[in-house]
Amino acid sequence: MKESLQIDPEFQSKIPPLTEEEYHLLEENILHDGVVLNPLIVWNGYIIDGHNRFRIIQDHPEIKYTIFEKEFTDRYAAIAWICCNQLGRRNLTPQQKKYLIGQRYEAEKLTTNFNGNRFTLVDESRCSQNGNTYKAERTCERIARENNISKNTVLRAESFAKGVDAADEVEPGIKKEILSGILRPKDITVAAIAKASPKERPALVEQLRQSKPMRNKEPKSTEEQSSVKTELEVTEESEVQAEPVSKLPDFQTRPMTEIQKILAISSGMESAEELADESTMFYELEDAITTMIRRCRRCFESYPGLLNKKSYRRRVLKIFKEATQFIQKIEQEEPT
Repeated sequence: MKESLQIDPEFQSKIPPLTEEEYHLLEENILHDGVVLNPLIVWNGYIIDGHNRFRIIQDHPEIKYTIFEKEFTDRYAAIAWICCNQLGRRNLTPQQKKYLIGQRYEAEKLTTNFNGNRFTLVDESRCSQNGNTYKAERTCERIARENNISKNTVLRAESFAKGVDAADEVEPGIKKEILSGILRPKDITVAAIAKASPKERPALVEQLRQSKPMRNKEPKSTEEQSSVKTELEVTEESEVQAEPVSKLPDFQTRPMTEIQKILAISSGMESAEELADESTMFYELEDAITTMIRRCRRCFESYPGLLNKKSYRRRVLKIFKEATQFIQKIEQEEPT
């Protein structure tokens, strides 16, 4: 049976790789037990889950193992399941989690009949060819609910995932650096790569290289690590500022493309009035609101007294009043 199992590169690419230390620990545990406790998940002869275990089995033919055959309507449904399954891991970086959510969303839109996953019932997950016609909610809304994030975060995760894959096509190996956090470019800079023409992509990938590496910090407690790894909506405040877009070749000698405009805005090189179009500014506004809500929720979760104590609650409402007045002012202004 082992000889008949196959590795699909696309399936394997959706699974965040183990570190060398994690792999050796897994190998030691399997050798100690003399058996692979968790079965290899297989579809049509291809491994869906258990690539690392399969590698260990190949190195140690005496190890016993089992196989579980799983049914999927097509490969996109299989990819969606892989992403869902991997999202259950606790040792994911924020970038890995964001990538998996984006890949899951894209796959569920492509599958002809997504039949649910380990987190949802079949009737709740079924979708049409375009992925956005549901009895109750759209694909992005359901994925957002299941992961406790916003719908817009799911949409941005898809753009981020496409950008990561596009960058890796230009420079194989950079995907691992981005998802591990070694490189910390802005999401909008990564997403721009997939939207650019093939000729522009190498220059944009080079721009990613200008992102400063993740700094070494003091070890966090288990609780702090869990908080970091489950937070998907960390965007501008936690990402290192990219180098100026002017360092890209020939950008100053010819008109800027839409992708370059986005990069220029995200790098703070030009004003929004000079470069922005409507779609870019909607993105910026949505991101600003999402970030504000997320930070407020974090404050309330960390300090429940801010809402439970009357004196503190009054101060909170006073702070929010400024935002309310800002919204009311916009509502009252007459469009030109």
